[in-house]
Amino acid sequence: MYHATMTEPRGSEKLEKTTSNGSHADSLPPPPYTDVYKHSFHSSHDPESIELTAETPYHVRDDGRIDVDFNSRAVRTLSRLLPSGPTNDTELAPPAYDFTQALAWDIKLNIVIQVVGSRGDVQPFIALGSELQKYGHRVRLATHDMFANFVRKAGLEFYPIGGDPASLMAYMVKNPSLMPSVKTMMSGEIGRKRQMVAEMLSGCWDSCVLPDPLTQEPFVADAIIANPPSFAHVHCAQALGIPVHLMFTMPWTSTRAFPHPLANLANVDGDHAVANFVSYHVVEWMTWQGLGDVINDWRESIQLEPINLLDGPALAKMLRVPFTYCWSPALVPKPRDWPEYIDVCGFFFRDTPKYTPPSDLANFRSAGPPPVYIGFGSIVLDDPAKMLATIVEAVRAAGVRAIISKGWSDLGGDVGENIYYIGDCPHEWLFPRMAAVVHHGGAGTTACGIKNGMPTLVCPFFGDQPFWGHMIASAGAGPEPLSPREMTPATLAEAIRFLMREETAVAAKAIAERMKAEDGVRAAVDSFHRHLPVEAMKCDLIPDQPAVWSLKSGSKKVKLSKLAAEVLTSQHSRLRKELKTYQSKPVTIEPTRWDPLSGGASAVMATTMDLTGCITGMVTKPVQAYGDERRRQDRADKLDAMIDSQRLAEPDHKSSSASIRTGTSGRSRESRTSPGGQAALASVKSIGNFAPTALKGMTVDIPMAITEGLRTAPRHYGDKVRDNGKVTGVGSGFAVAGKTFAWGMIDGVSDLVVQPYKECKKNGAAGIATGLGKGMAGMVTKTGAGMFGVLAYPAAGIAKSVRFAVHNRTRKLVDLQRRKEGEWLVSNQKWSGSEVSGLIESFHALVSSKGQARGAKNTK
Repeated sequence: MYHATMTEPRGSEKLEKTTSNGSHADSLPPPPYTDVYKHSFHSSHDPESIELTAETPYHVRDDGRIDVDFNSRAVRTLSRLLPSGPTNDTELAPPAYDFTQALAWDIKLNIVIQVVGSRGDVQPFIALGSELQKYGHRVRLATHDMFANFVRKAGLEFYPIGGDPASLMAYMVKNPSLMPSVKTMMSGEIGRKRQMVAEMLSGCWDSCVLPDPLTQEPFVADAIIANPPSFAHVHCAQALGIPVHLMFTMPWTSTRAFPHPLANLANVDGDHAVANFVSYHVVEWMTWQGLGDVINDWRESIQLEPINLLDGPALAKMLRVPFTYCWSPALVPKPRDWPEYIDVCGFFFRDTPKYTPPSDLANFRSAGPPPVYIGFGSIVLDDPAKMLATIVEAVRAAGVRAIISKGWSDLGGDVGENIYYIGDCPHEWLFPRMAAVVHHGGAGTTACGIKNGMPTLVCPFFGDQPFWGHMIASAGAGPEPLSPREMTPATLAEAIRFLMREETAVAAKAIAERMKAEDGVRAAVDSFHRHLPVEAMKCDLIPDQPAVWSLKSGSKKVKLSKLAAEVLTSQHSRLRKELKTYQSKPVTIEPTRWDPLSGGASAVMATTMDLTGCITGMVTKPVQAYGDERRRQDRADKLDAMIDSQRLAEPDHKSSSASIRTGTSGRSRESRTSPGGQAALASVKSIGNFAPTALKGMTVDIPMAITEGLRTAPRHYGDKVRDNGKVTGVGSGFAVAGKTFAWGMIDGVSDLVVQPYKECKKNGAAGIATGLGKGMAGMVTKTGAGMFGVLAYPAAGIAKSVRFAVHNRTRKLVDLQRRKEGEWLVSNQKWSGSEVSGLIESFHALVSSKGQARGAKNTK
C-alpha cells in the first residue's frame, strides 16, 4: 500500500512506490482515504523552506502558491467554529448511491449551462447538454465567445459570456494557485482579470434572460447548471427564483477525506482530517476576498443586495445547492462526510467523433510499437522551446516513440523517425492507440486516458491537475505528478520508463475495467432531475411545462407556464394584469449572526463603511461608472461584430423576429447612454444614498443583527434554535415577530426548569448548576430576541417591501422576456381553436374545483 506524506520525494524517489500485484488487479478497491489524507497536492511544496507565524494563516510563495498554516490563530479559530464530523473515515465505506435506473421525466425546461474554462472544461458539458435534449429540454450553453462553433455544431444553443480562456490559462500558469505573484500584481494583470470576471458575470446573467444573439429566439431559463468558476450561478438563481445545480470535475465541497487541491497544508501536528476540512474554507474565504467586491457590484446591477464577507464563501453550503461531481467513483469514491444532495456520478464522455487520420500519422503508427502521447492541451507555456527540448531529449533517453501534441503553445520542431507532431485530434480516437499518456492533468484528458486503460503521467500546472495526478499515482496507474517547474530530461525520461512497466499497465486497465459499468452523463442528468422541486415547477394546465406565472382570483391561485399564460391572456386580456411572477425555487440570503455582540458590532461597522462609501463614492463611483459603461459598449460592439460574422458564415440562421432583439446590442447607437452621463449620475446617486443608508442601518440592520444574534446564541451551548420563518415582506415580518416573541417568552421562561432537569438527568446532581447556567442564558437570549424582534422583524419586512416596489427594473426585464417567449411559443406551436378552448375550459374547471374544495373544507 502506498502512503503519501506531506513532503514529496524528488527525482527517482518519486517513482519508487509499491504498486498492486497484477494477479489481483481485477479486484483492486478504490484507494482508501488514508492514501490522500496528507497530500499537499503541489510537488514543489517544501514546508521546511518557509517561515510561518501564529499570526499569519497563509504564506504566498514567489510562484503564487499558498501554504496554509494550520497552527495560525486564524485557522485554529476557524477550525473551532466549523461543525465536527466523523473521525474514523477509513473504517467505513463511502455511502451507497445508485444511478442504474433512469428517472421518468416529463417537464420540458429551458436549461442554461454556464461554463468558464478551457475547451476541456466545456466539452463535458456539451455531452451533458446533448443528453438533456433527449428528455425534451431546451439547452443553452453559455461560455466564452471562441467556443461558439464548437457548441453549435453539437446541436446546442450558444450564448457568449465574454472572457478570454487563453488569457485565463496564461494567467493560471503564471499563478498556479489563488494568490498572484508580486510580478503579476505589478504588471496590472489583476485588474484585467477582475474586469474579465465582471464581464463574464454580466454575460452569465444575460444568458439567463436574453434571446439567442444569432437567431433572436426568446429564452428565459427555468433552471441553471454551472461549474463553480462561473461564479454567477447562485446569484442568477436568486434573481429568477429558479433551481440551480453545480457540476464540477474538481473537489469544491469541504471533506475530511482530502485537502483542497489548491491548498498546501503546513504545521499539521494533529488530525489531518480536520486540516483537510478547514483547507476548503480557507480557500473559499480567500477567493471571496479577491472577487467579493466584483460580485457585489454586479449583484447591485441586477438589483440584488450585497453579500457580506462571512456568507459569500459559503453560499452553496448555506443554501444546500445540489452538487454533482463528474469523476469516476472507481478512481475517487464519494467521501462519506458529504451530504445526500452531493453525488459522484462518473466522468462525462461524448460519443467518439468521426476522425480519419492523415496518411503520415497512419504511416507513423504502423512503423513501430505504440507511441507515448505527450501534450498539454490548452496550457499556454511560458517557454515552449525549452519545454519541447526537454520532451525530445527525454523521449530519446527513454527509448520510446512519441506523438507530441502542438496544443495552444504550438509545439513543433524537427521530425525524427520516433517523433510525430499532431494538431487537433480527438483524444477518444487517439488514446486507445497509445502505449501511455503524458499530459497536464485536466479532468477531461485524465478521464479519457483512464477510460482507455492508459498508464498516465500528470505534469500539473494549476487547479485540480495535481489532485488528479495524485489520485492516479495512488491507484498505481502512474508515477507521482511531475511539476513542469521541476521537469528535466532525466526526470521525465524516468517517469516515462515507469509508465512502460507491466504493473503500471495492469493497474490502469483495472481502473478502466471498473469504469465500464459507469455512464457519467446519464447519471448526472438523473442527479439533476432528482434534486428539482418537481411539483413546485409544474404548470397546473400544461403539466409538461414549467410554471413561471401565478394567477390569483380571490383565494384561488393557479400556476401557469409561459405558453398557458399567453393563451389565456390572449382570450381574456383582463387576466394579464392579474399575472404575478412565480418562483419555483425562491432563494433567500440573510446575513449569518453568531451572537448579539459580534452581530451588532459587525452591523455597526458595515453601516459605517457604507456611509463612508457614500461620501467617497462622489469621487470613486463616477470613475467606476464611466469605465463600466465604456467596457459595456465595447462588449456590445464586439458581440455585434461576432454575430454579423457568424450570420455571414451560416446564412441559415435568421432572426425569427427583429422586434424581439433586446439587451446589450450595440445596433441602436443613438439610444446608448453616455459614459459621461453615467458618471455624473453615479456621483449624485452616491451622495443621495447617504440618508437612506443611515436610516436603514439604524432602524433595520443593527436591530436585526442584535435580534438574530440573540436568537442564535443558544446554539453555542448545544441548545436547538427555533426557526420562526423568513422575512420576505411586511406580512411575514409581523408574522415572524409574533412567533419570535411568543416562543421566546415561552422557551426563555421554561428553560429555567427544563435545562436543569435535562442536565441533572444527563450528569446527575453535578449537572444542576450547568443546567441553571444554561437556563439563565436562555432566559436572557430567547426573551431578548422576542422583545427586540417586535420592532426589528416588522422593520425588516417594511424595508424589503419598499425595496421590492422601488427596485423593479430587473423584475420587469424578466417579465417582459417571459411574455415575449410566450408569444413566440404561441406563434410556433400554432394551437387550433379546439386546443385553445380546451385549455380555457381546463382553467375554469381548475379554478372552480379549487374554490369548491376550499368551501367544503371551511364548512367542516
